[in-house]
Amino acid sequence: MGENKDTDAYEEELIDYEEEDEKAPDSVAAKTNGESVKKGYVGIHSSGFRDFLLKPELLRAIVDSGFEHPSEVQHECIPQAILGMDVICQAKSGMGKTAVFVLSTLQQIEPVAGQVAALVLCHTRELAYQICHEFERFSTYLPDIKVAVFYGGVNIKIHKDLLKNECPHIVVGTPGRVLALARDKELALRNVRHFILDECDKMLESLDMRRDVQEIFKMTPHDKQVMMFSATLSKEIRPVCKKFMQDPMEIYVDDEAKLTLHGLVQHYIKLSELEKNRKLNDLLDALDFNQVVIFVKSVSRAAELNKLLVECNFPSICIHSGMSQEERLTRYKNFKEGHKRILVATDLVGRGIDIERVNIVINYDMPDSADTYLHRVGRAGRFGTKGLAITFVASASDSDVLNQVQERFEVDIKGLPEQIDTSTYMPS
Repeated sequence: MGENKDTDAYEEELIDYEEEDEKAPDSVAAKTNGESVKKGYVGIHSSGFRDFLLKPELLRAIVDSGFEHPSEVQHECIPQAILGMDVICQAKSGMGKTAVFVLSTLQQIEPVAGQVAALVLCHTRELAYQICHEFERFSTYLPDIKVAVFYGGVNIKIHKDLLKNECPHIVVGTPGRVLALARDKELALRNVRHFILDECDKMLESLDMRRDVQEIFKMTPHDKQVMMFSATLSKEIRPVCKKFMQDPMEIYVDDEAKLTLHGLVQHYIKLSELEKNRKLNDLLDALDFNQVVIFVKSVSRAAELNKLLVECNFPSICIHSGMSQEERLTRYKNFKEGHKRILVATDLVGRGIDIERVNIVINYDMPDSADTYLHRVGRAGRFGTKGLAITFVASASDSDVLNQVQERFEVDIKGLPEQIDTSTYMPS
């Protein structure tokens, strides 16, 4: 009987939500002037998030976040994920993978005081921080659900106290710190029902990290949902992922050849090492941008280049692995909130970091592989918006990587023209 009442209440709330939503799409559509792009997109996915039969509280948070229609990957994954199926999913950067596991976990969790029900592992602190933020954003109307983030570089006692006094239902963290807390019996994993790896290839390729992940995995119950996500999943790493799963649903949205980032204009510039600073100065003066990320290959070069830009009066800030955790997060927040418009970074920021306003990425130093290139340039033009990627080519090995990128993703990257039409990379 009790169950019946619940479904009634649920339907009533849904009806409410639908009425109030009648007005919502217009306001969202008004914000996105890319009419023609949107129309084609909506055509494919004219079903909304409502069709997934999510909790009304989640639907409210989705509307608040301005999401209208599920992306292809959300379309493919969410219906299965909310049924508790194991999922392996590869989809290019910016396609909303995070929302898949955040929404499907929040949909399924019934919070029990003092029990951790979901564990999300990722390979960098910044990404952990960001995923935690997504859980908080989508659980706005689920006030009983507590989320916490655990990573190294923070005094472990703080984490132990938190687990004792305010045990979260969802834990997001890096493998090293999560394992330390679990070994010390501070973090109990015996009630975990959802085990998620984000950018899973990065964690499973590194043998040390893989060992940590396996040890954590063994502390969780046999009967649970396992989900793994990444933008790049090589044929070699796929069987490793499957070892953690039972008959997973495999979703490869846009297989390798099609991983080109739509809406992203890509160019290169041939020049010598000594010409890079002058060229960068000229570009920053000439291009229109909301925010720009400039990637370099080392900590010292990041610090040096940032110093140079600041001296030339550019609103620049830098983030690299040589900084304390606190300093990195403060700067990341500073940039995300738009206080600075230029970010100089090492590859630390290359994966999974999501800053809506970034519309230009400059590879001041060529990335070491086609994969890294994809992750870096994926910072611009997130989720179908426009963007521009410019890569400096200063050596024969730089040219090799650029050729790999063109072959692997079937793109033709041309030299930067004298004049570049702003409308091709700036949202109208």
